Amino acid sequence: MAASLDDDFEFNNQDYYSLLNVRKEATLEELKASYRRLCMLYHPDKHRDPELKGQAEQLFNQVHQAYEVLSDAHSRAIYDIFGKKGLEVEGWEVVERKRTPAEIREEYERLQREREERRLQQRTNPKGTISVGVDATDLFDRYDEDFEEMPGGGFPHIEINKMHISQSIEAPLTNSDTAVLSGSLSTHNGNGGGNINMTVRRVTSAKGWGELEFGAGDILGPLLGLKVFRNITPRCFLTAQCGLQFSPRGLRPSCSLMTARHLDQNTMGYLQWRWGPNSAMTTSLVRDTKSSHFTLALQLGVPHSYLMMSYQYKFQDEDQTKVKGSVKTGWFGTVVEYGAERKISRHSVLSATVSIGVPQGVTLKIKLARASQTYLFPVHLTDQLLPSAVFYATVGPLLLYMAIHRLVIIPYTQAQKEQLVLLMQESVRRIIEAEESKMGLIILNAWYGKFVSDTSQKQEKAKVIDVTVPLQCLVKDSKLILTESSKAGLPGFYDPCVGEEKSLKLLYQFRGVMHQVISADIESLRIPKQSHRIESES
Repeated sequence: MAASLDDDFEFNNQDYYSLLNVRKEATLEELKASYRRLCMLYHPDKHRDPELKGQAEQLFNQVHQAYEVLSDAHSRAIYDIFGKKGLEVEGWEVVERKRTPAEIREEYERLQREREERRLQQRTNPKGTISVGVDATDLFDRYDEDFEEMPGGGFPHIEINKMHISQSIEAPLTNSDTAVLSGSLSTHNGNGGGNINMTVRRVTSAKGWGELEFGAGDILGPLLGLKVFRNITPRCFLTAQCGLQFSPRGLRPSCSLMTARHLDQNTMGYLQWRWGPNSAMTTSLVRDTKSSHFTLALQLGVPHSYLMMSYQYKFQDEDQTKVKGSVKTGWFGTVVEYGAERKISRHSVLSATVSIGVPQGVTLKIKLARASQTYLFPVHLTDQLLPSAVFYATVGPLLLYMAIHRLVIIPYTQAQKEQLVLLMQESVRRIIEAEESKMGLIILNAWYGKFVSDTSQKQEKAKVIDVTVPLQCLVKDSKLILTESSKAGLPGFYDPCVGEEKSLKLLYQFRGVMHQVISADIESLRIPKQSHRIESES
């Protein structure tokens, strides 16, 4: 074992040119000649002694790795400038290959900066919200006599009347301690304010944690708070919180206590008591399944008491479409909301909700969630219950989304796929040439999706996609290894039949012999294998 580690260390410090016994200015023909000579010398099959065969195999692999790097102009340029460390940086596979040494150095520094930024972002976990309130009541709550006196031909007046910005970052201090810094700024009709909060959280055990909060603002004054979480049983937990607000009107204490229990696998029950400026007792029931989400809540308190019920249906499609509706009634009046939510890209979710209330009127709420950032655009249309406002708030966002989806999103995603395919095709040509030179692994045909057997119904159609190119790109050292997870997440793959059973069908060639295998979607796969071999007919 120690000898093996010493050999690995020696190889990591071995110069590729010295290993192949060529000069640094060696041509491709010189590299090929030296590579073939060393391969014949170190080929494991030429040695019968187990110890010598193991050493020969190790040297053979080292020579092969050195030749792969130096025979590729792009990898060779990176190696000449930065050595093996430069080849380990992620991102080279999508960089244009025709680069000068100066451009490669610049690209290397850029990739290093991006990697450090990703590491920092993963540690700080930034979250933010931007809300922009729009007053568009002039579109519907208008009077003819007022418009006759307005300049500019009586165009409706639309303005931004409120804004809110909040941001938070986390900073791990130890394995059990985390500091969270957050702040917010708000403005409404020309008046605004802000606050900043510092929270230190400590995980005391596997069953609980506690946090201490310090805050300051220009409206309510300093804040001191304490929050504790504890798992009472495997199905029940408790959260307690207390705080002291030092306001201009004096000391304002507050306290809250919440307990929750798993009623079954998909249902949670909550009971919360809150004492302070807005004292209340709230009980709620939440049921969340794969296809729906239901919430029923009742609050009794001062100054607000209400009864609320909401339902959300989840479509089992690729875009994770959801439709939702809710009704809420209390001392403040009644509000009915309905809307839809859809995933528009890998990290972005767009939703639109229409809120109809008495006496609130009609409001359209647009929400865009992009990774850990949220953007809200509540548009207040009217203070009255006007059918025209309800109609335009419902149909307008739908038509706008369809237009953007057709004119912007679809062309953008197609351009991304075409670019990815071009990058893959360039890699595939190099991989196939390398595999053919050593009679290695070549993917002849690969299909992914739902296959139809001969015994299936005639009207049932196969739903498959060609994944020959993406799979060939994953071949390395004449091997293809797929982990135990859905293959729809692999580069160049997508789900052709959401919610249905899928499989991967492969026809490949190894050492001149045909092989075939069918693998389930979440099944791990490793090829080549002797059991996949297609026996030739005698």
